[in-house]
Parts: sequence; structure tokens; C-alpha cells
Amino acid sequence: MPELSEPGILSIMPVAIALVLAFYTKDAVFSLAIGCIAGVIIAGLDPASGLSQLFREALGNEDFIWVLMIEIAVGILVAFYMRSGVISGFTKWASLKIRSRRAAAGFGWIMGLLVFFSDYFSPLFSGPIVKPLTDRYKISREMLAYLLDSGSAPVCTLIPLSGWAVFVAGLLIGYGPINNAHDGMSVFIQSILYNFYGWFAVILAGLLAFGIIPQFGAMRKAEARALKEGKILRDGATPLTGKEMDIIKPAADRQTSLFIFLVVPVIIIVGISLGSFIIVQSPKILEAFFAAVIYMAIAMSIGRYFENVKDGMDTAMNGIKAVLPAILILSMSYSINSISRSLGAQQFIISITETWMTSFMLPVVAFITGSLISFFTGTAWGTYAILIPFVLPVAMNFSDNTLQPIVFLTVGATISGGIMGDHCSPVSDTTCLSSFGAGSDHIDHVTTQLPYAILSGSLAALMFLILGLIFV
Repeated sequence: MPELSEPGILSIMPVAIALVLAFYTKDAVFSLAIGCIAGVIIAGLDPASGLSQLFREALGNEDFIWVLMIEIAVGILVAFYMRSGVISGFTKWASLKIRSRRAAAGFGWIMGLLVFFSDYFSPLFSGPIVKPLTDRYKISREMLAYLLDSGSAPVCTLIPLSGWAVFVAGLLIGYGPINNAHDGMSVFIQSILYNFYGWFAVILAGLLAFGIIPQFGAMRKAEARALKEGKILRDGATPLTGKEMDIIKPAADRQTSLFIFLVVPVIIIVGISLGSFIIVQSPKILEAFFAAVIYMAIAMSIGRYFENVKDGMDTAMNGIKAVLPAILILSMSYSINSISRSLGAQQFIISITETWMTSFMLPVVAFITGSLISFFTGTAWGTYAILIPFVLPVAMNFSDNTLQPIVFLTVGATISGGIMGDHCSPVSDTTCLSSFGAGSDHIDHVTTQLPYAILSGSLAALMFLILGLIFV
């Protein structure tokens, strides 16, 4: 895509337009599409050829196809769960253990803590399992989406056994005394203590889930609606799972087995994902889901859960159709992120914050800058790749090129900023996947989560400011 010669305020206009329209119309696809059109016009292209070029560049690449295939695999797997009776069977079993609304919400939060090695895997895996239980206790889909979102990226940045840790550690190599991957990982581990947004986001979600502190903001209204009116979704909401999933019924005259059709697929998915991460430091998530789908297809065929081949294919196709709303929003999000990067949104945000990069202000400015870049581009990893080469040399200069607390604080602030922006942004892939996992309206998820993200972010910014004054 064409780039602006001097990135300015126009570079963030596509996302800004999409955000205003999204909150006004409550239609995410329409809003993102208009944002994409605005972006190609700003880039100097006509809408027809510009959109064609944008979609080819944004969607015709390995990253998007990887996420697309994961969603398709998840759709098929959930459809097989429905057909085998696993979802209803698990709900019955869990009802014997979880007997309150508070415990059901808390279970959703705990699932996010347990699936700590991938921000993509966490909401896609946890959502379909927890959703029937939270629906039973009239917990709003917005609340479930918030719990899934808070248990994905924030958790991944607090535990070294994740792709996030490996990625950030790699970016740190070459600065000061950080000479190799081992040194980079050591710095990442020491920065975890200062990842204040990650800590506050996860802790706040747990306190809200277990009812230790009361709901507030838009979430309070959503929870009151679900509890008093029995409406887990607001009237007119568009959940990111299609109606096709609702027509899949358990096979008649077949007794489900939670071990065969739930425990074993979970073992396959977790075993391949976590095992590949430990062995090659790259979790093979797509391969894990495909292996589980193949296993389920074989096991259900042997158990005669399908009447014939056509019945099995119809079940799989209904699962794929059910994830199309999520795929559509995700494709629009990738496209608007692509045009924003082409227009130089990251460089513009850095240019308006770099004058604040004084010694004690460095951590809080790194946090705010990272939050803005991640929010407008929808990618935390992209934010780290852009911001770390900018802020780490400054931190090293302030620490005489040695690993002092100001360096760990700056790394923690940068990681925190990437998560916060990603957590708030409607164009973030993990935010979309959390809406999908919960079966929530995407804009409703963003609207209800935003006050909690702002609270956690404000507390984190205060901590970065205070410690910046102490460490410098």
C-alpha cells in the first residue's frame, strides 16, 4: 500500500473513524469496512482498486491464514462437541461441583489462568467449555468475554512459558549486555514484576468474577440485564457465533463419554501445544487443533454418532458456518491494521511522545506510547517490535549500559502498554477471539471491558510514574 511521506494525524483516522462508527452503530463489520475505505482514500487510492489491493496484502499472507484455519478447526471441534453430547454432559457434571453464579464466573477466570501458553488458544478453548455453565447461571456474554480476554494475553506475559516471552526476549538481544536469547529471557523474567497492567488486569478480573468487588460501568448494566431479565445478550446483539451451532443436537440413542470426547481431545491439544513449545519454543496450536478434530471424527464415526458420511460433513459444515461472523470481523480488523501501518500510525504516535522521554518519565511514556500504538494497530507484538528498539537504548543510556532496575521497569512498561492497547482495541485479534469464544457481540464486549481496562491502565501508569522517580 502507498505510504504517507510524513505520517500525521491522518494516519490514525481509519481506526478513529471505525471506532466512532462502531460505538454509534453497534455494527462492527460496517464500521471497520468504512474505516478501511477511509484508509485507502487517505492513501491516495480509489475505493475499488484500493480495497482490492488492501485485502490481498492484509489477508493473503501466512499470519491471517493461520488464524483463519484455527477458527475453522475450532468451529468443527465445537460442532463435534455438540453432536457427541459433550457440552450438555459437561454442564451436568459441572453443575454438581459448581452451584453458584459466583463460582461459575470464577471458573471462567480460572480457566484463563490454566491455559497460559497461548493467547489465541486460551479463549478459543475455554469459551465453548465454560459458556454453557455461565449461561445456566445467567452470566452475561459480555462478562464471559471479559474473563476470557483477561485470561489470554495478560496471563501469557506473566509466565515465561509462552510464545510472548520468547518473542520479547528475542527483541532484547543486542542492547547493552544482552548478548543472546538466555540473557534476553533473563531480562524478560526480571521485568515480570514490573508488568503492572498484566497483574492489575488479571487480579481485577478475578476480584470481579468472584464478587469480591462490585461490577461498575457498562458491565454492571449487562450483568443486571442477564440476572434480572434472563438475557445473556442484549436485544439486537450480534454474537460472533452463528445460529448454525444452535441447530446441532446430540446424537440420538448415544451416551456421551466425557473422557473420550472431552478429556482426550484436551490432552491432545494441550500436549501438542505445550510439548512443541518446550521442545522447539514454538507452540504448534493449529496442528494441535487439527489433530483433535481428526481424532474426534474417527472416534465419533466408530461410536456411530453420525448417521452417515453426509451427517458428519453437515455437522462439520455447520461448525464452519457458525464461525463466519468472527472470521469476517477478524478479516476487517487485519485489513484496517494493515492500512494503519502503511499510513505510518506507529511513527506518528512515537513522534508525539518522544519529547517526553526524560529519565523519570521514560517508563510511563513507554507505557502510554505502547498502549496507543497497540490500540490503533491492534497488535501487541507489532508494538513491541517497533517500540523496544526506540525505548531500550534510552533506558540503557540512563543506566550506563548496565542492567539496572530502570531497564527492567522500561521493559515491563513496554510489555504492559502493548497488552493494554490490545486489551482495549476492537481491532485486536485476541479481543475478536474472546468475543467469539464467549459468543458475545463484539462491540458490547469492547464497551463493557473498556472501563476495567482503563482502571487497570491508570493504576499501572501511576506505578510507572512513581517507580520512574525512585529508580532514576
